[in-house]
Amino acid sequence: MSAQAYDDQNIFARILRGEIPAHKVYEDDAAIAIMDVMPQGRGHTLVIPKSPSRNLLDADTASLGGLAQAVQTVARAVKAAFDADGVTITQFNEAPAGQSVFHLHVHVIPRFEGVALRPHSGDMEADDVLAAGAEKIRAALPAGSPTP
Repeated sequence: MSAQAYDDQNIFARILRGEIPAHKVYEDDAAIAIMDVMPQGRGHTLVIPKSPSRNLLDADTASLGGLAQAVQTVARAVKAAFDADGVTITQFNEAPAGQSVFHLHVHVIPRFEGVALRPHSGDMEADDVLAAGAEKIRAALPAGSPTP
């Protein structure tokens, strides 16, 4: 278990409640996927479970299967949408490991041969770039996939 309690005012909890806008690309009963506003690469997407937990260490194990399925669906769509050579999937647990938002989330980043990830600088991506990326990913989802 995490040493600290879940804070229901974190940005992802607020996005899940509709209090803060986000470029959603996928949504099912278990999770949503949104464009990362500070991407480390073109098409950087976050998959966020709807059930509250700080990270993987304190997540309800019953919710992890749905999260994993959402990650796989989104990763396939991201790879196809950006014609990527591969996909990096990462997840951080607590600040010393690199976690900066304390609601469980998984990073899905399309990767290209010879192209390094950008540093996590805190620079926000232009809204039109995020919107275009979201549309490309939604278009690459399998027919019948749940979308926002």
